[in-house]
Amino acid sequence: MRGVKRVFAVLIVLVVALAVLAFVLENQQHTALSFIGWATPSLPVSLFVVLALIIGLLVGPALVLLSGLKNSRRLKHRA
Repeated sequence: MRGVKRVFAVLIVLVVALAVLAFVLENQQHTALSFIGWATPSLPVSLFVVLALIIGLLVGPALVLLSGLKNSRRLKHRA
């Protein structure tokens, strides 16, 4: 059963990697972003989207972890 799970996980990772690769290859148009007076150099659209994805994947779990730590401290303080 463990082997089946491993094969399934590898297949999922390969499919996601191929999807990201296809996305990057299809979105090579250059654009510059500007936000509150701050501007980026002209870079491919795919770079901005992938960076936003990576930042979201890092920030989301970090916020959940911090929230869980805060709740566990509050529960320990009550006991």
